[in-house]
Amino acid sequence: MKEIKAVIRPTRLLEVTEELHRIEGLPGVTVSEIKGFGKSRAKNAKDKVVYEMVEFIPRIKLEVVVNDEMVDEVVNVIQKFSHTGNTGDGKIFVINVEETVKIRTNERGRDAI
Repeated sequence: MKEIKAVIRPTRLLEVTEELHRIEGLPGVTVSEIKGFGKSRAKNAKDKVVYEMVEFIPRIKLEVVVNDEMVDEVVNVIQKFSHTGNTGDGKIFVINVEETVKIRTNERGRDAI
């Protein structure tokens, strides 16, 4: 199993999630509003937010845990539909998941997602 975390522009959320919805068997996606900065430190960003003298840019974080065979499809959808070609498009991280437990049923591993 893998966890896919993606940090994307808020303006790309609808398109990305519509396309993720079309993936057969996708277990679900968690969406969070976040803020941060990259190498450019948000200096020239139009949508920056200043918090206690530090400039941040609003972003969306998507999180999904999938079986290994779904990783490429999910990553490709996120990359394709979040891409604008401009600085600040975001990042996708793929992380190994050692265990998953479904709280309601106590199912574990592949059955839990």
